[in-house]
Amino acid sequence: MRAVHDLVGEMPRTPTIQEHAAIGDGRSVALVARDGALDWLCWPVFDSPAIFAGLLDPERGGAWRIGPIGPARVTRRYRDDTNVLETRFETPSGVAVLTDLMCVEDATPRPHSSHELLRRVACERGHVEIELVFAPRPAFGRHPPRLQPTGHLGLRCEVGAMLHALHGERPVEVVDQRAVARFVLAAGDAAAFSLTYDDDIAAIPLLGAHACERIEATCRAWRRWLSPLTYDGPDRDVVVRGLLATKLLSFAPSGAVIAAATTSLPERVGADLNWDYRFCWLRDASFTARAFFDLGFHDDAVAFCGWLLHTTRLTRPELRILYDVYGRPPASEEELPELAGYRGSRPVRIRNGASTQLQLDCYGEVLDAATWLHANAGLDREIEKLLADFGGFVLANWRRPDHGIWEERGAPRHRTHSRVLSWVALDRLLQLRARGLARRIDLDAVARSRAEIRDDIVAHAWNPAIASYTDVYGSSTLDASVLLLPWYGFEDARSTRMAATYRAIAQRLCAGPGLYWRNEDGLRVGEGAFGICSAWVVDYLVRAERHAEARAVFDAFVRCANDVGLFGEEVDPATREALGNFPQAYTHVGLLSAALALARRPAQVARAGGAR
Repeated sequence: MRAVHDLVGEMPRTPTIQEHAAIGDGRSVALVARDGALDWLCWPVFDSPAIFAGLLDPERGGAWRIGPIGPARVTRRYRDDTNVLETRFETPSGVAVLTDLMCVEDATPRPHSSHELLRRVACERGHVEIELVFAPRPAFGRHPPRLQPTGHLGLRCEVGAMLHALHGERPVEVVDQRAVARFVLAAGDAAAFSLTYDDDIAAIPLLGAHACERIEATCRAWRRWLSPLTYDGPDRDVVVRGLLATKLLSFAPSGAVIAAATTSLPERVGADLNWDYRFCWLRDASFTARAFFDLGFHDDAVAFCGWLLHTTRLTRPELRILYDVYGRPPASEEELPELAGYRGSRPVRIRNGASTQLQLDCYGEVLDAATWLHANAGLDREIEKLLADFGGFVLANWRRPDHGIWEERGAPRHRTHSRVLSWVALDRLLQLRARGLARRIDLDAVARSRAEIRDDIVAHAWNPAIASYTDVYGSSTLDASVLLLPWYGFEDARSTRMAATYRAIAQRLCAGPGLYWRNEDGLRVGEGAFGICSAWVVDYLVRAERHAEARAVFDAFVRCANDVGLFGEEVDPATREALGNFPQAYTHVGLLSAALALARRPAQVARAGGAR
């Protein structure tokens, strides 16, 4: 048998994005690979510096593995209707099951740590030799860890005023800035390990039966949250996992939804298309609010819209593109040159430089979400003034070029999607005015500009030579975002122009069954297929009364999920594996919308679109 010190060399590894499952507590998310290695965690909130970032650099990033020594057959699942993960290891000598979760706050009896990640490994049959390697690397590896053994209380890792504490039911030995252990479990045996984070004196969680109680309490909490689900149509398993994944990315204190749990996972492996998605994009508002409302999660939808409208007050009448979970604009983008990047994809970035761009589509998204909020929960008078201010900004600026939905870092251009969303912004203001709200707007000016924007789009976004709407005025390049024109009520999906546009996109942007590139630039530079684009195709086809085609696209895309039903931002068309940051809220919300569209009759889909 190898000495425990031999474990030190076994941590560097490079699991694929696809291999990961996600756990979380409504404040942060951890990713766990199939071999039991937890190699991503930012504490205490989503955009905090990482304590484990082995996914970005196996040598410097840090990870925490619990798993069997030697070969094992691995299967995984989430416990029914929860975000509690079970990984089953079948070895030649026995079977062990690792349960991973982050305890939700209302599921943990006090006194307790404010953040707890709980891992419990149990032997179900025979005997299994287990190894534990705990190698935190605070602040993306910038701070050398100081692991201090504390006897039967485990060990401490202090980072400034913050304290990480590892407490377990087996002793660990500190070896070369990591804690290691090896032990054998026989059938019926189990060992639990608790990692906590506190900015004050830590309360050491009780283990044994108490750990099992916290696991069950957390399962009950997730099932209680899911209980308002009203959906009983096909693909319910996809809907349930999509909801639970989106909730993992929701900041519990405010309802804000981040784009993804990670930073710098590449859109093209080995290249520089690596961005930080641990923030809240206003663009996601309309899709997310509608999905929550339509599936019965009224409180979550209202909380998200409320956060959105409260946050945007701070920069009125201009909107920032993205905010952190507290509603603050992030600091400037920064590169971390010391990290190798996921499979050599560099640079690793924290924060996002797109936050200072002009993206006019955000105004339409915010006003569309506000219209939904008014229809389902009402708006106060102060919010009316805010929305009128946003409308005034659109009136004054809709003719400007911008950086658009894909946040290109070149020169601003006149983009079809941005212009359509400017139309949406004014259209929704007029809808609110018809309901007795938005009384401060100049009704004639808004109606006149809405008509001018429509004429502008019809005249300049359509290219008769290729018989399609294009991504940029005067161009001949395609973009999947133009399929959203029916979603927002700008044009009927059955119109001659939309039918021709879809034919062009299906011919030139289809990356394989159920997969679509976002635009021809993405195809040219070798990006993966964008998940949200598949959802847009499904919604368009349903609205065009082409239900069988929509079903085929949906089914093909769903088969690209990983073994626990999660999606990243993109899919590699060649391997069907995930690319980009993970898990991606926009992809899962898109799937929720697509499933809802498929479950409705076409007439119902039309009524659920932009025209209300």
